[in-house]
Amino acid sequence: MRDATPADSLDVVGRDEAGQEIPARMRAQVRLLGALLGDVLRESGSPGLFDDVERLRTATIQAHTDESPEAFARAEEIAGSFTVERAEEVARAFTSYFHLVNLVEEHQRVRVLRERSADPVEQAPTDTVPGAFARLSEELGAETATRRLEAMRFHPVFTAHPTEARRRAVSDAIRRLAGLLDEYDAAGATEGTSGEAERLHREMLQEVDTLWRTAPLRAEKPTPVDEVRSVMAVFDETLYTAVPEVYRRVDDALQGAASGAAEPIVRPFLRLGTWVGGDRDGNPFVTAEVTRSAAAIASDHVLRGLERTAARVGRSLTLDGLTTPASEELSALWQRLRSADQEAAADIAKRSPGEHHRRVVLMLARRIAATRMRDADLAYADPEELLADLAVVQRSLVAAGALRQAYGGVQELIWQVQTFGFHLAELEVRQHSAVHAKVLAELEAGGEPGEQAEEVLEVIRVIGHIQQRFGPRAAGRYIVSFTQSAEDLANVHRLARHAVGPGGTPPVLDVIPLFETFADLQAAPGILAEIVEHPEFAARLEQTGRRMEVMLGYSDSSKDVGPVAATLALYTAQERISEWARENGIELTLFHGRGGALGRGGGPANSAILAQPPHSVDGRFKLTEQGEVIFARYGDPEIARRHIDQVAAAILLASAPSIEQRNDEAARRFADLAATMDRASRDRFFELVKAPGFAPWFATVTPMEELGLLALGSRPARRGLSVESLEDLRAIPWVFSWTQARINLTGWFGLGSALEAVGDADRLAAAYAEWPLLRTMIDNVGMSLAKADTRIARRYLALGDRDELAALVLDEMALTRDWVVRLTGGEQLLGNKPVLQRAVKMRSPYVDALSLLQLRALRALRDAPEGAEPDPELQRLLLLSVSGVAAGLQNTG
Repeated sequence: MRDATPADSLDVVGRDEAGQEIPARMRAQVRLLGALLGDVLRESGSPGLFDDVERLRTATIQAHTDESPEAFARAEEIAGSFTVERAEEVARAFTSYFHLVNLVEEHQRVRVLRERSADPVEQAPTDTVPGAFARLSEELGAETATRRLEAMRFHPVFTAHPTEARRRAVSDAIRRLAGLLDEYDAAGATEGTSGEAERLHREMLQEVDTLWRTAPLRAEKPTPVDEVRSVMAVFDETLYTAVPEVYRRVDDALQGAASGAAEPIVRPFLRLGTWVGGDRDGNPFVTAEVTRSAAAIASDHVLRGLERTAARVGRSLTLDGLTTPASEELSALWQRLRSADQEAAADIAKRSPGEHHRRVVLMLARRIAATRMRDADLAYADPEELLADLAVVQRSLVAAGALRQAYGGVQELIWQVQTFGFHLAELEVRQHSAVHAKVLAELEAGGEPGEQAEEVLEVIRVIGHIQQRFGPRAAGRYIVSFTQSAEDLANVHRLARHAVGPGGTPPVLDVIPLFETFADLQAAPGILAEIVEHPEFAARLEQTGRRMEVMLGYSDSSKDVGPVAATLALYTAQERISEWARENGIELTLFHGRGGALGRGGGPANSAILAQPPHSVDGRFKLTEQGEVIFARYGDPEIARRHIDQVAAAILLASAPSIEQRNDEAARRFADLAATMDRASRDRFFELVKAPGFAPWFATVTPMEELGLLALGSRPARRGLSVESLEDLRAIPWVFSWTQARINLTGWFGLGSALEAVGDADRLAAAYAEWPLLRTMIDNVGMSLAKADTRIARRYLALGDRDELAALVLDEMALTRDWVVRLTGGEQLLGNKPVLQRAVKMRSPYVDALSLLQLRALRALRDAPEGAEPDPELQRLLLLSVSGVAAGLQNTG
């Protein structure tokens, strides 16, 4: 869109409170890509399309500028005037525009990160690992800080929850365009030739045209195996190389000039997990065979990566035997390798005369390839065997004085093997406790096991197979969702005995409780105290040095009692579970089941970590990374490196005495305030969700029913065929639906009433300043409300013909907004975060255009005669707008 860029809306936003303008290069890139999209729309063959897009865009910007009802009504009138076919084209145009703006914003983030890393500073900030290490050293001494750095663990777990609205084909087009934008940036910076600029302009125009012409909606739902392959793209394109680069940057900062020529201080602190292909709770399409395939696919990817890296490192070790002689240990290793693979060894020796280290590492690359191809004669039994061989190479290089080779490329390969093994990510299995109870009852009643029982047993057998093939780290964590008793956990061990039969050896299982509801969070310490007395559980505890994982569910607890009470309940649960673990000598890892959206525990992970109760982190942090969050945090190498560094810094810093003391004292000092907020927020939440007929009303005033038609993921969106109560609905569509209606209720509802119940503005201001938990909660709510829109929300709520419920929502929204602005300062939401405020303001008019198109479709669908078949064209328009709003808000569920 020429002039269909943020140019006009930037004039509306102008300068933010900090006097900051949109960065010039970012603004220029938005103009460039917007102009290219305008050219594409003109060339589209649809007469008048560009002009119609411009009419709606101009109207929504005007509605934001003067905020008059007449201006908004004019925008609404334009959106309603299009034919359905033209409305689809307009929705696609705005969606394409958001994909381009998102690309430019990501490009700007990467540019800032690169500039920051190139700018030397005297002292690293505490949101980096070196800075956190320095702070910890000041408080505890360098020796203790080093021990904590060596023991630190960051464990992200990728899940396939259906929250990535963007098609992979669209992502691929955006990725190609990103590469061209990089080139264009570089050419501009070096005054490239006009011919080069013309080539890049032409190729970018082609990619924007491809983006416009690519169907934005998937034709059918992805299978679980499709989801596995989608996550592999993140590993291949970023994580495999980004992770050792993070370790290297940390070591550079800690060792200075000695880094790369001395044994590294940093140990590999990231471990990757995955539920993709392993999470079968509520997803009947994830079978034992899918789990087996998921493990094989992941292993194939990591072994290919290790093979390529070993070959590259080997080829670089052109070190002559005179300057860099082999140790006796290396020579013995070469003899073993040559004996096992004589023909290849002869060829490599011929190509590497006198280059002892080179030929050994090239032979190791062949063994890695043999492991991937399951060549029993040459394959490694496990990653530890490969690490032992690499250690021989490294020691030989050190002995020969080739320190930079030993602690350069060879070290980075070692880090990759230590981090990813032969399995890439530990495949975790999750199943509902009720399924286990049902299957056990069937098995213990005698007779042939039914289909579901056989499937449950086969999953356990597959875990054993994965452990045998890829090592014990490849699988074994078994999460029991809706854990409500110690028996729910013991049942997994009973099922394992049934799976292997008399005399068989069950796989090694770490059974992990998942506490999800408000009641379960409260009962958690008692359940844990009971389960550790169970013989198999106790035996496993001793084998692991009394290590234990406990998972906390953010989504269902928030849907159960509302976001405020859930946040407070989760804090209390962590406090009590951590205290129980310390009393019982257990090394606890809390596993946070956080979603991407604020209503599901989303938000900045580093600030959440630093707000946790004392001893609930202790150098270990595990969380789920879901849907669009995976690609936002790990899709670009520079952003992935920064995210890992930032989270790891928070993990390290969370155990600093000053942080633990601050959090503990604040929680005690404001305990009465928390109790008041808990009661008031729950009462307000229940007033809404427990109102007669709430669930059908919710399904009417949001596109909840239609979201099930989106082919987002393999998992069903709800537990039954209809929604008669909140329990029927999964947490993701609950959040997604309110987001699409521009209400974002799941992120804030009840907070206004909670703060009003406290009433003391001075005390609340003190709590906001001094209590990290409350500050994080209020800042997140500010973000959630900033993406909401009262005018559009009112129109969605009017679809339900329940004025009292609509008023309840709008009154609470206004009350919450007033309190958040009062506590955070300024005159508007996000007044304390001007850069974020600017970004949201820049997008809002364009999101409004898509919301008005969605409203038009939803209203027509709701007004259809009872029993009539839904109009497929209107459904398609609605789904197209859903995809666009998700891109504009950068949020689904």
